[in-house]
Amino acid sequence: MTNKIPYIAGMTWGWTGVRGTWSGDAAESSMTLMKERLGVNWTAIAFGAMQDHPQATKIRFRDEPTVSDEEARAAISRAKKLGLSVCLKPVVNCADGTWRAHINFFDKDVPCEPKWSEWFASYTEFMVHYARMAEETGCEMFCVGCEMVQTDRREAEWRALIAEVRKVYSGIVTYNCDKYQEDNVGWWDAVDVISSSGYYPVGSWETQLDRIEPVVNRFGKPFFFMEAGCPSRDGSQHLPNDWGLEGAPDQAAQTQFYEEMFGASDKRDWVRGFMLWDWPARLYGEAEAGGNGDYCMFGKQAEATVKDYYAGKLAVKR
Repeated sequence: MTNKIPYIAGMTWGWTGVRGTWSGDAAESSMTLMKERLGVNWTAIAFGAMQDHPQATKIRFRDEPTVSDEEARAAISRAKKLGLSVCLKPVVNCADGTWRAHINFFDKDVPCEPKWSEWFASYTEFMVHYARMAEETGCEMFCVGCEMVQTDRREAEWRALIAEVRKVYSGIVTYNCDKYQEDNVGWWDAVDVISSSGYYPVGSWETQLDRIEPVVNRFGKPFFFMEAGCPSRDGSQHLPNDWGLEGAPDQAAQTQFYEEMFGASDKRDWVRGFMLWDWPARLYGEAEAGGNGDYCMFGKQAEATVKDYYAGKLAVKR
């Protein structure tokens, strides 16, 4: 694969959706509005499956609250009818609220303790299930993991997992590393596209892109930001990854983040786009946008910023 891919003007759809929330008029309207209001050409259809805690070794992806296979297939079909390319993005979460980046086990097996081998066996079953779905439904991309910081060092296991995914899926394979981790993953050659979470504070984008660029050059792979976004909340432009940051709704903070991120990235032709974060399956009312401090930019100032930027990118053959 070359180090260029067509530009990804994307948005993540459906996150935090639980079983029963991805069907019906509200979900259909949400995706249609995402396409119309932002002018996207891609979407990441993203959902979570649970393991009990960071040292659990069983991922319960067939159980509630994970969206059903029927809901996932319907969402993919809906996106396709809207003319969108699709990245299917199943993600593991911990039911006790611990962030998935802290899933971790001893590097050496110890009797009676949970083991990497047990966890990767369950995680591989989880990924292969949805990779097969991605193949059957014609998804253009499949994401094998998201922000799994403590697992990143387990190179042999990741290579084996990706090999299993490729047995059932013929499209583009990526892995979404966490912010600041782009240069800590040693197995980028195993995927087709490098992607990461771009939650970098205003004032730091040029520095972070300077750090990422040698990684892209070293592996010769295309790169885009699989996640990037900022809440519309006072102070969030300085800590965009903190979804729980306290602060009053502030649309200007969100707009400032997007303006700087787009401006800095525009100078680097190796940044091949964004899958912004995020657009829920059930939107708040547009009249409520001014009081909403979350990542979604529906009805907010940043909506126009994103739409205008994407329109400019897609108007130029890249």
